[in-house]
Amino acid sequence: MNLSLSASLDRLRRENIQVVWQTGVHYYDQAIKDVENAGAEKVKVHKFIQRMDLAYSVADLVLSRAGASSISELCIVGKPAILVPFPHAAEDHQTKNALALVNHQAAIMIPDGEAQVKCMNEALELIRSPKKLLQLEKNIKELAFRNADEAIASEVIRIAK
Repeated sequence: MNLSLSASLDRLRRENIQVVWQTGVHYYDQAIKDVENAGAEKVKVHKFIQRMDLAYSVADLVLSRAGASSISELCIVGKPAILVPFPHAAEDHQTKNALALVNHQAAIMIPDGEAQVKCMNEALELIRSPKKLLQLEKNIKELAFRNADEAIASEVIRIAK
């Protein structure tokens, strides 16, 4: 995903798209250099984002891996998403997670091996299609499991008794 964004920086600058980019620790320095070289001033690079609630609040579209926590968060906040499952996850569970949303027309999935070529095209197409973004938002919100913490706590208490 980092390589996909790096490869798209000139296009993002030309399209005047604002991006909040969480790179992880290992890709951060390279991303900073790539953003500076591209003159992509609207691309803000972070090693890690402590306040995801704030990042989600400014996002029209989220590009994300498809871990269970990420999927849950996206459903709760109702953000349209392009999911790129991590191909080396145990038993390919991230692909299964992503497909659970894709099968309900609640997200778009792009395989990791195709992300560098397809991610930005798909993202820009979605950004230019408010109707499609709204449909993804509506569908993903319907998959949210609200009060999961209470349900888990109730089950733990029930089992403990």
